[in-house]
Amino acid sequence: MKRPKLKKASKRMTCHKRYKIQKKIREHHRKLRKEAKKRGHKKPRKDPGVPNSAPFKEALLREAELRKQRLEELKQQQKLDRQKEQEKKRKLETDPGVKTSNLEPVKEEYGQCKTKNKAKSGKQHPKKLYCQELKKVIETSDVVLEVLDARDPLGCRCPQVEEAIVQGGQKKLVLVLNKSDLVPKENLENWLNYLKKELPTVVFKASTHLKDKGKIIKVRKKAASFKREVCVGKEGLWKLLGAFQETCGKAIRVGVVGFPNVGKSSIINSLKQERICNVGVSMGLTRSMQVVPLDKQITIIDSPSFIVSPLNSATALALRSPASIEVIKPVEAASVILSQADSRQVVLKFTVPDFKNSLEFFTSLAQRRGLHQKGGSPDVERAAKLLWSEWTGASLGYYCHPPASWTASPHFSKGSVTDMNWGFNLEELEKNNAHSIQAIKGPCLASSILFQSSGLTNGIIEEKDIAEELPKQQKRKQEVGEDCGDIDSDPENVDEEAVEKSSDTCPAEEAWEALPEEVQADEQSAQSHVLDKMTEEEDDAYDFSTDYV
Repeated sequence: MKRPKLKKASKRMTCHKRYKIQKKIREHHRKLRKEAKKRGHKKPRKDPGVPNSAPFKEALLREAELRKQRLEELKQQQKLDRQKEQEKKRKLETDPGVKTSNLEPVKEEYGQCKTKNKAKSGKQHPKKLYCQELKKVIETSDVVLEVLDARDPLGCRCPQVEEAIVQGGQKKLVLVLNKSDLVPKENLENWLNYLKKELPTVVFKASTHLKDKGKIIKVRKKAASFKREVCVGKEGLWKLLGAFQETCGKAIRVGVVGFPNVGKSSIINSLKQERICNVGVSMGLTRSMQVVPLDKQITIIDSPSFIVSPLNSATALALRSPASIEVIKPVEAASVILSQADSRQVVLKFTVPDFKNSLEFFTSLAQRRGLHQKGGSPDVERAAKLLWSEWTGASLGYYCHPPASWTASPHFSKGSVTDMNWGFNLEELEKNNAHSIQAIKGPCLASSILFQSSGLTNGIIEEKDIAEELPKQQKRKQEVGEDCGDIDSDPENVDEEAVEKSSDTCPAEEAWEALPEEVQADEQSAQSHVLDKMTEEEDDAYDFSTDYV
């Protein structure tokens, strides 16, 4: 037992217990000695050297000494090379403008660009850096994979980037329909038939759970959970790229581009079967280009996401904006998304009662999920964040219908379409896509939500367009009546003001302003109705307390 005054318990024990422990130790040592006797003592053998009776003994010894000297010289040379490389890296960190020679064509070239970007990142706007990285990926790659979300493929296409790829010369553009397990099979087939008329399209489903570098993943016992982790469409994409590499007769570089949260890094991880690129739920995790060699002939390059233009529709800004939900107003962004969805299917999916407006839906969703503020009132903002994160994430199943009639994109001509299809085995691609669609177990039409697509989403490639973007937003706010400070002519001052007033210039506010006046009136009436209810409850509570007293 512990003594009350001492901090630690006493280590005293009875003699019986102590002798018993000593006896066990002796028996253990005896057992070890017996086993050692059985094995026998094996002493390390010494090198006997060259015997005196051997012919050419002196020549052999001389050769051994020369071999030792060469090894020592090699070690010293390697040490000097390492020191020189370290000195070059230090010079690059101090002077980013210094050019290095004798670098590898792919990896070290990109490493040098990264060091320069790090030195300039303190001065430049982050969106400008994204544009620079995206341009590098398009310039250096022979094949560009544009990743599309299968739930809204048309909304994930960027005409500005596609036009830049077409104007880039002998570059191929391939569409990849990712997250194809979240849409019904009939809808997936319709989209595949619509998109393959213009560009080669691959049906893909990236694996979500992969092993890290040097770590082994344990296979789960349940077959259903393992099927979710299996990648679908990998063989078809491998064969497509391999056949194109054989026709070219040289090593190729493949760039992966797309809007935020479409699964660019997940596709690279699935092809490599390792978690090399960083992936997550939040938007815009990839901020610079990353080179991943798939094999000796194919190198794949990850890129940052497209920058969404503020001239897009409200739904496009709410879905494709790389800003996090903590920065923008969640209720406004989620209400814009909810206005484009089928209300009956939303009610069935989230198991909430019928609603007249978005605020009523968020209150019922908060009560359903147990999201409450202090005092027991429903937390509407958290419910809106929940809807927004599920809609932009990879868990909720919804789908869009393709256009009734096919129309060619304005930046594609008949000659450019034939050039894009040249070098690819389209017949084999169709067979692989049919096999992938059969392997995918998608949801049925009744359990998924019908969504109205906003069409093509415009992006920003040029850096000058980003500098002009901020004054336009502030001019709009001046028209609405919000107070704004004076804007300097320098782009650096504009960027600083944009960082300070990022909450004022968020795309969700533009989305709210773009809503019709009737919807805003409904929202305000619902808010006043909720406030009246809360005041009535407070009055009843006060009357009860006075009666009790």
